[in-house]
Amino acid sequence: MPGKVTLITLCLFWAYGTSALATTLQCAYVPQLFDIYLKYHYSQKSLSEELKVHTTEQFIKSLDPSKTMLLESDVETLRANLGNVFTTMKAGTCGAIEDSGKLILQKANENLEFVKTFLDKNYKLDETATITLDPRKRGYPKNKEEQQEILKKMVHFQISNYLLSDQKLPEAKKNLIHRYELVAKRLKEDKLSQQLENYLEAYALALDPHSSYLSKDSMEDFQIQMQLSLEGIGASLTSQDGFTVIDSLIAGGSAERTGVLKPKDKILSVSQDGQKPVTIMDMELRDVVKLIRGKKGTKVTLTILRQSDTTSTFDATIVRDKIDIKEQAAKYYLETRKAGTKDVRVGVLDLPSFYGDIEKNTRSSSEDVKKLLVKAKKDKVEALILNLSKNGGGLLDEAVKISGLFMARANVVATKDSKAKVEVLADDDEEAVFSGPLLVLISPLSASASEILAGALKDYRRAIIVGSEHTFGKGSVQVVSNLPLDLGGLKVTTGMFFLPGGVSTQLGGVPSDIVLPNPFNSDDLGEKMLDYPLGAQAIKPFISPEANKATGPEHWAPVKPDVVQKLMDRSQARVAKDPKFLEIKKNLEEASKNEGVVKLADLRKKSKVEKTHEKSKKKKVFKGVDEDTREKDAESALVQEGINIATDLVAMESSHVVGEN
Repeated sequence: MPGKVTLITLCLFWAYGTSALATTLQCAYVPQLFDIYLKYHYSQKSLSEELKVHTTEQFIKSLDPSKTMLLESDVETLRANLGNVFTTMKAGTCGAIEDSGKLILQKANENLEFVKTFLDKNYKLDETATITLDPRKRGYPKNKEEQQEILKKMVHFQISNYLLSDQKLPEAKKNLIHRYELVAKRLKEDKLSQQLENYLEAYALALDPHSSYLSKDSMEDFQIQMQLSLEGIGASLTSQDGFTVIDSLIAGGSAERTGVLKPKDKILSVSQDGQKPVTIMDMELRDVVKLIRGKKGTKVTLTILRQSDTTSTFDATIVRDKIDIKEQAAKYYLETRKAGTKDVRVGVLDLPSFYGDIEKNTRSSSEDVKKLLVKAKKDKVEALILNLSKNGGGLLDEAVKISGLFMARANVVATKDSKAKVEVLADDDEEAVFSGPLLVLISPLSASASEILAGALKDYRRAIIVGSEHTFGKGSVQVVSNLPLDLGGLKVTTGMFFLPGGVSTQLGGVPSDIVLPNPFNSDDLGEKMLDYPLGAQAIKPFISPEANKATGPEHWAPVKPDVVQKLMDRSQARVAKDPKFLEIKKNLEEASKNEGVVKLADLRKKSKVEKTHEKSKKKKVFKGVDEDTREKDAESALVQEGINIATDLVAMESSHVVGEN
């Protein structure tokens, strides 16, 4: 999820003379980079034993993310051998890291030979096979027999995916063997510099989930993304347990516009237009990105594994394009609801991201929202809904400015750095543009800048927060630094955000006042589910006492707790009978029961049903319901119930009607 990221240049003075002018990462460089992380990191200031252990665990995880190669005994050996790396590196020796590379290559070759033998002429797909894809739930195999049983199930799963893409069994076997050959080939070609990059990344992730080492290629990707000129599908990807997973969809990107993909989808393979699919499980994320990226107007097909109340695979063909700022922009529309005999006018303002270009001084989210609020006032809306449910963040300054459109002269957010220096950012506008009743819609996808805006409005009792139990929970600040010698860059967590009430959004996010069922209400989404997240903190509250003392157009009525309770009671009564919310609850319960277990029989049966409908030129069917429609129904249910709550609020506080001033 996006956070506050600043691009700066970092100058290093190497202590190794002219021989250090190589453009690949070398063992002797790494301790200096460790020191830089510790110098600038928000909370980790020394090379503790815990940090060493976490680095080792992250590095082992990177060697075998799917836990299909290493045995428990191998892991124990690696832990023992890698324990002294921090000491040997200072002398320019990284033998333990090189040895770990040799071990994983050996294991990859063993897996290759086993798969070749298993996929002989007598091989037959076992459709009764079940596999737990999440390696965290099955751990490392205890012995060779257990490891081979896991590998057999994985092979059945992989062959099944090939067959579902209309390949014949001989071709599927050949392609799968080739995939294992490529894994072994890549590991054989890995140089020490690549292994050191992986180790440095493991060290960064041991500090916190958002610190990172950016290789030369990754740094170039980051700089392109910051400029919003990346030609691709418009999705943020992450590597998780050997799978490439869609982390978030970029507003205005191709993937978001098609409405096919969604967060938590796993990408199994990538195929260019007219070419055979390339299986990407256990592939380096940078290599996956290269496969997906391409020129504007070209097509790429992703084979997707989606695990929810049922498990399904399907192909999604997307036309690559640049991010369209028009699609990313804020949007507004008017709804009317009955409250007794009265018609209540409710405005809905959808804000998918906090966008803008500081250098070029072009279109910004705050200016767009301001114009839409002026229109809402002309429409004489009596309440407004600000929809942040799919807003993953963006520019912090834009979030601060937008808060100033709803309340005047208020401290909005504070940042605290590693030296405990606190800086408060405030909106300095003298007037609020809209002062009527306000609801903010959130979900676990609402992150970073979204959490700051929603949290500030909640702390000032300016708005009622409606949606999932809480937002994502990312409350940290990152700085990205260029490294010299073309070695890439470092991303370091340097600070933490705090809301006006003094509490950080870290881990807990912003809680809702009124909770509604949400498709993304799952245990595996949120900051708290990442490895080694920073803990929540608090500072002295910095709420502006004068924020609601003004009279006139900019005055707003604080939310009253007793009113929120009445609104919640009415909402719960509606939700308990709403078919859309009942369906969401049912799907969440089914997803919880599945616990990531894939049954090949169900997977193949479902795929056959979908293909039958595709051949008859109908949309994909998901349990008898069009999948796109179901997703839209869930989003619509959240917005529509928000409108109902806003209508109730206006009815309760009918004395506060906003028209033109």
